[in-house]
Amino acid sequence: MKKIIMSSIILSLALPSILFAGDKEDIIEHLLKSNAYLNKYNKPMAEYSKNGALEFWSSGGLMHEVSSSGRLGSYDNINMSIKHIEVIVLVPGKAAVAMYYTEGSMKPKGAPQVSHYMTRVTQALVKEGDGWKIRASHWSPLTGGSGTTQSSIK
Repeated sequence: MKKIIMSSIILSLALPSILFAGDKEDIIEHLLKSNAYLNKYNKPMAEYSKNGALEFWSSGGLMHEVSSSGRLGSYDNINMSIKHIEVIVLVPGKAAVAMYYTEGSMKPKGAPQVSHYMTRVTQALVKEGDGWKIRASHWSPLTGGSGTTQSSIK
């Protein structure tokens, strides 16, 4: 009887981590897919929470509210790469934080070329349906790189 109880306890503790073991990998795959979409179509992929998101942009300024439809705008050209992705799962299958670097060049429509964009990114993601969605972002330029030319939308 003791063995059955002990086995049940161990299984109940291990099962959640087994069920959600792919959260980190799913988020990394999502980020890479999103970046590939951006580079291919010159616009961001629909990846924001149904509740929208709050963001600090690399151009500075105040906090921005982004609707569930995501950031508006597109690019004449964009070539970004992301690297050194780290994911911290906060609540398995529900919430996580991703931290990474992005760098490259871009020419937003109607704005000057940014030839040396380098920034640190921290994003809070939530699981909605079958996918991970952005709920908050903080984009912070690295020394020697520049932020975007975007400014407040209000």
